[in-house]
Amino acid sequence: MQRSLFSAVAGLRNYQTGMDVIGNNISNVNTTAFKAGRATYKESFSQILTGATRPLATQGGVNPLEVGLGMQLGSIDTVFTQGNLQSTGVTTDMAIQGNSFFVVAKGDQQVYTRSGGFQLDADGSLVSPTNGYVVQGKMATDGVLGTAITDIKIPEGETTPARATSLVTFAGNMDAGAPLIIAANPANPTAAELADPQNAQSVLQKTIGVYDSLGQRHDLTLVGWKTGASQWSYKIDPASLSYDSTQPFTFGPGSMSSPAGAATPWQFTFKNDGTIDTAASNIPTITFTPSNGQPMSLTLDPGVGATGLTSYVANSSALFHSQDGYAAGVLEHITIDRTGTIIGAFSNGTNKTLAQIVLANFNNPQGLQKMGDNMYTVSANSGDALLGFSGVETSSIDTRGVLEMSNVDLSQEFSNMIITQRAFQANAKMITTSDEMLQELVNLRR
Repeated sequence: MQRSLFSAVAGLRNYQTGMDVIGNNISNVNTTAFKAGRATYKESFSQILTGATRPLATQGGVNPLEVGLGMQLGSIDTVFTQGNLQSTGVTTDMAIQGNSFFVVAKGDQQVYTRSGGFQLDADGSLVSPTNGYVVQGKMATDGVLGTAITDIKIPEGETTPARATSLVTFAGNMDAGAPLIIAANPANPTAAELADPQNAQSVLQKTIGVYDSLGQRHDLTLVGWKTGASQWSYKIDPASLSYDSTQPFTFGPGSMSSPAGAATPWQFTFKNDGTIDTAASNIPTITFTPSNGQPMSLTLDPGVGATGLTSYVANSSALFHSQDGYAAGVLEHITIDRTGTIIGAFSNGTNKTLAQIVLANFNNPQGLQKMGDNMYTVSANSGDALLGFSGVETSSIDTRGVLEMSNVDLSQEFSNMIITQRAFQANAKMITTSDEMLQELVNLRR
């Protein structure tokens, strides 16, 4: 009789623990990246009343007679299924699609989390706001990622150095139908002749800003004029050339000169199909020394084919297409790509890699031990953390501007609650029934 009481008490005790697990799940239904728990049960010991007998020649075997002694809590598992993603639009909010974990640290202590609601603190460290643990990864120097895993820190006011221009490219058209320039010496017209309205269709002027080693901008101006059926002559001045009638057509210090030392025009020559003939063209390397900064040497690239400089019967649209220099810049904002790489956008229009967030995988993530604050630490049965990066050592993907929601399924939890409640009630009824039977046994004395 007492066996039924003890079995029922074991059921009450363990189903209460199961209800605690369900209550914790429901409590964390809105906790970022929370992973639901699941209680499982196992049979307890059984008392053998009689053992089994083997079959005989004239008689069959008999099974053992056993009475179970109740149930026990088998395990409380953490269910690491993927939670739904919720868009937040916050750059430093991140979620992992896959089985990996973010790595955060307090000093030398590394712990792991699925909650990617990170923030930048006063020192520029990327931290978990729940406890200030710093996100781990590789830091970059001049855009090149290092090899050490360390705290990720993105200080306010970070700068990127200036880059001196070394290449200037052309694109567009120089009108093949334009008349030849009207000038006393078409090979080297005066400033007034270049500015004459009657030469408007025959003259082209374009300016682009180039940068020296200190990031100082200098205007590079090209003036071209039609001198042949398939040829345009031009001069380039790195000192902001103007060809109005009050300013002579001159070169700045250290600019181009002919082998004889005299300033001279250069030529763009075009093929019969209208594309640039680089072999027949006279394309210089421009050198000059700014008042501050190192000497500059600029290579001009007229391109090739229809994507480069052309001469078709169409309005002139030739221009300096691009140049590869820029001024120094200050960090304006950051973005994070699918590999966890943090990219800085600077005020000079350049982007630079700043860091990359590391991820951790475990052979047995269910073996991780919860430590609060949405974080886990390794245990004896989780295995060591296997560190890697999204898309390389792990198939997990970082997604920015979103957070992973709790994977608690309320409908499942309410169903489990009903099942557990009924099981608890049945065990309680077992106790009262056993008590009534004992009472009847005691009353036999009357």
